[in-house]
Amino acid sequence: MSSSSQASKAKGKAKAPVLTDQEIQQSYIRIQNELQALAGKIGELEQQADEHSLVLTTLNDALEEEPDRKCFRLIGGVLVERTVKDVVPTLVTTRDGIRKAVANLTEQYKSKEQDLDSFKQDYNIRPI
Repeated sequence: MSSSSQASKAKGKAKAPVLTDQEIQQSYIRIQNELQALAGKIGELEQQADEHSLVLTTLNDALEEEPDRKCFRLIGGVLVERTVKDVVPTLVTTRDGIRKAVANLTEQYKSKEQDLDSFKQDYNIRPI
């Protein structure tokens, strides 16, 4: 008897919680909004990484020819004068950090997308 009750408990845990139609709709919209927010952030960060790469391409040429050439960098809203040899390593680090953040957000997006798919299956949601 205890093994059958454990089996029924396992089946009960696998089922989705009972929600009203309104709760299902709100949850579905919330998950979709979270996906849209993640996609927007990923796009924004990818654009920043591309801009950093473009600047690095330009500065790498200057680094080879004239490493002490001055350049300007915006830090916290303040324009600061630096040399190319000082700025390039910082830009590389920043670009790599942005790429890591994009990878992390992409994983979160995929996970959230799987959550949405399982939610759709659990509550039999189909687009009209």
